[in-house]
Amino acid sequence: MKRIFKPARKLHKWLGYLLALQILAWLLGGLVMSAIPLEKVHGKHLATRTLNNPFTQTDYVASLDNITSQVKNPTQIIFENFLTTPLITVISKSEQHSFNGITGRPFEAPTKIQITENAKAHLLINAEPMSTIFLKQGSREVGYKKDIWQVQFNDTFNTTLYLSANNGKVVTIRSTIWRIFDFFWMLHIMDYDQREDFNNPLLISFSATSVLFCLSGVMLLIQSFRVKRLTRIRN
Repeated sequence: MKRIFKPARKLHKWLGYLLALQILAWLLGGLVMSAIPLEKVHGKHLATRTLNNPFTQTDYVASLDNITSQVKNPTQIIFENFLTTPLITVISKSEQHSFNGITGRPFEAPTKIQITENAKAHLLINAEPMSTIFLKQGSREVGYKKDIWQVQFNDTFNTTLYLSANNGKVVTIRSTIWRIFDFFWMLHIMDYDQREDFNNPLLISFSATSVLFCLSGVMLLIQSFRVKRLTRIRN
């Protein structure tokens, strides 16, 4: 048995050195991610993605027949609004188009000023916009989406709203809370690039090594019990 326990002790020791930091990251990440409510991660306390529509059905006077004829194979019609403009959005299998609910004309892309006002209207906290920037392609925190506006506010959580350049809709809400959660999620799944691959080889390798670490620890625990038992018998 000693021949088994001796290499097990060495294996356990070196695996401990190898895994120490990552196990700490797993434990710390699990603590942080379980302590932060998901609604705060998603920024639901900072801003809302949708607003109540102030318009009624009678305010949409544009011809639906004329509007739907401009979209190939429409599947759904949504009555909504952008600031003070009623919109009729027609959705097909591959795309969606928004039209002015009064004139029936295609909805023109919002201006920078309109985007900023719409972002402020969605905000649930007392803050002012610091910058409104058009991005041909967004960063990783917005999924690299194209043609979006980034509106940053001056609150404690550095709230950032991303809005579509085509229709002004809120795409997503980001904040310092989300970024902290995302950092620990990266450490947890060991995907340091896209932070999406939960089955990456690095994570699988470290997980398998952790299992070996636990098994070698169990073997050393068994040895400890055996040594204590033999000591009691001899005494």
